[in-house]
Amino acid sequence: MTQHDRLLIIDFGSQVTQLIARRLRELNVYCEIHPYNRVSDSFLSDFAPKAVILSGGPDSVTREGSPRAPNALWSLGVPVLGICYGQQTMMQQLGGLVEHGHGTAEFGRAFVTPTADSLSILDGWFEDGREQVWMSHGDHVSKIAPGFTVYGTSPNAPYAVTADISRHFYAVQFHPEVHHTPKGAKLYENFVKLAGFKGDWTMGAYRAEAIAKIRAQVGDAKVICGLSGGVDSSVAAVLIHEAIGDQLTCVFVDHGLLRLGEAEQVVKMFRDHYNMPLIHADESELFLGALEGVSDPEVKRKTIGKLFIDVFQKHANEVGGAKFLAQGTLYPDVIESVSFSGGPSVTIKSHHNVGGLPEKMGLKLVEPLRELFKDEVRALGRELGLPASFIGRHPFPGPGLAIRCPGEITTEKLDILRQADAVYIDQIRKHGLYDEIWQAFAAILPMKTVGVMGDGRTYDYALALRAVTSVDGMTADYYPFSHDFLGETMTRIIQEVKGVNRVFYDVTSKPPGTIELE
Repeated sequence: MTQHDRLLIIDFGSQVTQLIARRLRELNVYCEIHPYNRVSDSFLSDFAPKAVILSGGPDSVTREGSPRAPNALWSLGVPVLGICYGQQTMMQQLGGLVEHGHGTAEFGRAFVTPTADSLSILDGWFEDGREQVWMSHGDHVSKIAPGFTVYGTSPNAPYAVTADISRHFYAVQFHPEVHHTPKGAKLYENFVKLAGFKGDWTMGAYRAEAIAKIRAQVGDAKVICGLSGGVDSSVAAVLIHEAIGDQLTCVFVDHGLLRLGEAEQVVKMFRDHYNMPLIHADESELFLGALEGVSDPEVKRKTIGKLFIDVFQKHANEVGGAKFLAQGTLYPDVIESVSFSGGPSVTIKSHHNVGGLPEKMGLKLVEPLRELFKDEVRALGRELGLPASFIGRHPFPGPGLAIRCPGEITTEKLDILRQADAVYIDQIRKHGLYDEIWQAFAAILPMKTVGVMGDGRTYDYALALRAVTSVDGMTADYYPFSHDFLGETMTRIIQEVKGVNRVFYDVTSKPPGTIELE
């Protein structure tokens, strides 16, 4: 099996550390993020990185007991890049000085100008004399460490770019990983080039290696997979099936809260196209019966989550002798579970995965996507031949249409919602806008309004349409549809969906709102 060159990112708690990893993965460089307090001298030796990046962070280097890089790093003999807090701890640990405040804080856009000397990690920069960067610091380096030279300055950061070329130590006060540093990707490209990375982290290579790992882990044992129909679990299922064939059985729990025709599409693709053993557990009556009369959104979620686990376990028991449970865990889940602060991991909702089941059922986990980001999962899906229309789908929540139906859930409201949502998405696709939008959906509101159709009075439901743009779902803004599009869509919905006489478009951003209504 290929042993990739590895880059280590030591995390000091920056909100954008994951962006560093994504920039490097885009360059086909394999990297891992580990919190500073788990990177010991022995860890460094075992990990054997070809280069190291020190992330930003919220703490102050001037505070006693604040985070530091392991001392063994400085004698490891590999290139090191410090970013923001990473720069400051590098300077402090190597004999420089960092001071707090004194009017040199910078937050937001700034401009760096070069010194007379050139620096390899800045190749392609300063073609117009200066470069825009994104700053976010209260402390500042007031004295650089011995052996370092200044290569770039900004109005409030006289040591914006420094380096000790002889030891391959580089440090920047700004954040090259964010969008607001336009040539940040070029800086990372230059850094991994000088570190000697081959750029061999590809989905083709990952596919072959993952298949070999699955076979080695599973042997001739049986594996069950909770298939939600979402991109993550679907890609995991196809990859595992390619590795072990009919040793894998998928359990698709249909809770009656899916979009129009979704259950049929999922079953057809996995049974017919991939010829994969699949249990289609149509438990819609059970779920909808349990949700009858429930309007509190948290009660809805907990009800769906508990039933999902019970139903999955019941059908999984039909697969006699299974020893492994497959999950579509992604790398961000892994990172969050070992946060630098040592806090608890972000809870993966039980209705979204099958949390708690491995221990309860005595199963071992198979998680072939745990090293990948979402965009890499989509790339792997393309490599595996999943339909582009499927792997490019907008995110869909685990509780399904339950949280797009505020208030009490009824069969009538779900039928209206499915039809309206289908018309809305059809409109978006017809206008060529689907791939520009992170997520779009219709929601049926817990209200009826008076209308008039054909000279007659109506008293029907109101719908809210939602469409947002986002990078990762953490923040979002509404999509700026034209009034012509909205008018055309409203007309189609009211004409084609019985029971609706009013349509709203939700222009709330996140924050203050959330993407879903509940």
